[in-house]
Amino acid sequence: MHDIAASDLKTILHSKRANIYYLEHCRVLVNGGRVEYVTDAGKRQLYWNIPIANTTSILLGTGTSITQAAMRELAKAGVLVGFCGGGGTPLFSANEVDVEVAWLTPQSEYRPTEYLQAWVQFWFDDELRLIAAKALQTARMQRLTNEWNHRALKDAGFNADTSRLAELVARTQCEIERAQDTIALLTEEARLTKALFKLAVDAVGYGDFTRAKRGSGTDPANRFLDHGNYLAYGLGATATWVLGLPHGLAVLHGKTRRGGLVFDVADLVKDAAILPQAFLSAMRGDDEQQFRRNCIDALTRSESLDFMIDTTKDIALQTARLVAHPSAGDAP
Repeated sequence: MHDIAASDLKTILHSKRANIYYLEHCRVLVNGGRVEYVTDAGKRQLYWNIPIANTTSILLGTGTSITQAAMRELAKAGVLVGFCGGGGTPLFSANEVDVEVAWLTPQSEYRPTEYLQAWVQFWFDDELRLIAAKALQTARMQRLTNEWNHRALKDAGFNADTSRLAELVARTQCEIERAQDTIALLTEEARLTKALFKLAVDAVGYGDFTRAKRGSGTDPANRFLDHGNYLAYGLGATATWVLGLPHGLAVLHGKTRRGGLVFDVADLVKDAAILPQAFLSAMRGDDEQQFRRNCIDALTRSESLDFMIDTTKDIALQTARLVAHPSAGDAP
């Protein structure tokens, strides 16, 4: 059996990788040619392997360190690394502190440029950028409907009122089509999110709930929402990196936010996968680790990274076609 060279690890598609890691109170290093994390158990040290060929991103939390050799191997395998606070929030990086989404992306001179070229063809045009934003929001609505009606979610105890959900999605879709600018889209997004919280609260019988700003929420649902959203941001960062799209080329969350595109792409799955799990875990009394495991299972089951990559890819190519053929349609 032949050994797999580290340089060949990137041949495993990111969209097919299964793992997101959050690590704390450990050291990440290379041991015997493998990337491992080491924890202390009394006088003993325990070594745990990280399957980097099957990993999309790693969050390094409180009390962690990583060696240069480990970063080299992670970069070869195309794994994104982010530094964050305890429990996964807030997210830092080594050179940009207190930026909500800031990742250390692997350096590669051979990333594809097809989607970047398509993206920049339309990105400087306000009308076309709005079309791309509407396409993202429409895909988000379709994903939300599919996932909230999925049997796995119902079996877990999340019984959302399907008629209320359908009415909410239909109204939001009308507002998306009517929107004249991104401000209108963001306003509708805020209204939608508030309504989804109410729907989720009723679905699990959570009781009173008010969404708090990041880090200020004391109830479990708020903490889980903060934590889970960063898992979605990790996938968003991975999807855009795989396609070669800089995180600053946002279509909805502002042209001045360096990580704006990560927010845009993460929205495709945040409400669909993270939001219901936050309330389910809060009702069950799950700890952070169990909640994180459930989120990753949900993201993997629904092939969320595949969906994010494919949707972003399609929007890039279809919106770029409108530059040369403006009569091809109003939206991708």
